Amino acid sequence: MLHLKWKDAPTLRTITCKHTNASKYLVSNVLTVGKEYEVKNETEEFIFIIDNTGNVGGYYKDYFE
Repeated sequence: MLHLKWKDAPTLRTITCKHTNASKYLVSNVLTVGKEYEVKNETEEFIFIIDNTGNVGGYYKDYFE
C-alpha cells in the first residue's frame, strides 16, 4: 500500500497543467489550467499529483506540459 505514503513523499518535480479538455472524465473540478502541481509518482501513462482538493490523484500525462 505504497500509494498511502505518496502525499508525504518528496516531490519528484513540478509540472504545469496545459488543458482540462477531457473526453471521458470531468477534470476541470480538480485541475486548473496554468497552475503548477507537485509530481509524487509517475508511470508510463499516468502522473500522480497533489490536485486542487489536496489529495493525490492520477491523471493522464496529456493534461500537462
